Amino acid sequence: MPTIKPETLALIERLIAFDTTSRDSNLGLIEWTRDYLKGYGMESRLTYDATGKKANLFATMQKGAKPGIVLSGHTDVVPVDGQDWSSDPFKAVVRGDRLYGRGACDMKSYLAVILAMAPRFAAADLKAPIHFALSYDEEVGCIGARGLLEDLARNNIRPAGAIIGEPTSMQPVIAHKGKRAYKCCVRGKEAHSALTPQGVNAIEYAARIITYIRHMAERMQACEPRDYGFDVPFTTLQTGVISGGTAANIVPRECIFHFEFRYLPGADPDALEREIKDYAERVILPKMQRTDPETSISIETKAGIPGLNTAEQDRITGLAQALSRNKSTAKVAYATEGGLFQQAGIPAIICGPGSIEQAHKPDEYVSLEQVALCESFMERLIENMSAE
Repeated sequence: MPTIKPETLALIERLIAFDTTSRDSNLGLIEWTRDYLKGYGMESRLTYDATGKKANLFATMQKGAKPGIVLSGHTDVVPVDGQDWSSDPFKAVVRGDRLYGRGACDMKSYLAVILAMAPRFAAADLKAPIHFALSYDEEVGCIGARGLLEDLARNNIRPAGAIIGEPTSMQPVIAHKGKRAYKCCVRGKEAHSALTPQGVNAIEYAARIITYIRHMAERMQACEPRDYGFDVPFTTLQTGVISGGTAANIVPRECIFHFEFRYLPGADPDALEREIKDYAERVILPKMQRTDPETSISIETKAGIPGLNTAEQDRITGLAQALSRNKSTAKVAYATEGGLFQQAGIPAIICGPGSIEQAHKPDEYVSLEQVALCESFMERLIENMSAE
């Protein structure tokens, strides 16, 4: 059975014990981490959300004059509601060669590994700083990282690169798709179903927009230039949630649906957004307003996460390949905070323990072998940054 350092295991247990579901505060974990790192001489910067109940942490082991490397991960986890777990999801349990718990894979094991390395970073003769970045609300739209990166820019903190520890089975990932998510609200006019022509059926008009989005998805699948580095090598669009109406014999006044697209690096998400809005406003809305000019359609952006597209030749790619001892690279369909780091001028790579296939599920787990590989990765980082 693979073995991991006792301090790593203890930290995984400690971090999983914090219930940092995105809807709740993460301050317990953040403040504990701040105090823990202070014990090794690392000062932390905290940036809060508008409520003051959530925060990012950015801590620096300040050594050397060169720009440093950011080790970055999010603190929030997805809910366990309705999931059938074999054990308490907020209590780490080792069974065989796997460690189970909410966040074990996505991504508290990575955070535990880097925190367990803090005393080693403190003792090493580093030629450049090591930064720790812990964010909030990644799972609901990469929200927290934006404030963290804005704070770095305001204070002229310019790292040389970032390693985002999302689960990649410790394979360097150089690219991921971007994501846009929207809420569309179609407001029609209620009427008795016996007088249907006097009403404006919000569900039926929403269905036309949804159908148009589906036609766009089929067009992208048929016509968009492929990037076969991705398992789904084209831009996708889909509607995921819909609600509306009150009774079968009432023409529904309102219909709300949520849709998204995940686009290839190099695709134009603004053009896709404009096309959908133009169809709604130019084709659908006039039909509705011929019956009632008070009817409306609104499309609200709920999330916008830029894609990541790091070059094979980039220095951060070479570093991750050397540290992981894995010369191959990959591209993934899921979004991460990596695109935001790149957008902020910080080259980024995704590389962390565990598989995304184990994330978000009941009995989420990470293999001990993957944690051990991540430990070796960080040990080599110390050697690399002490040699430069």
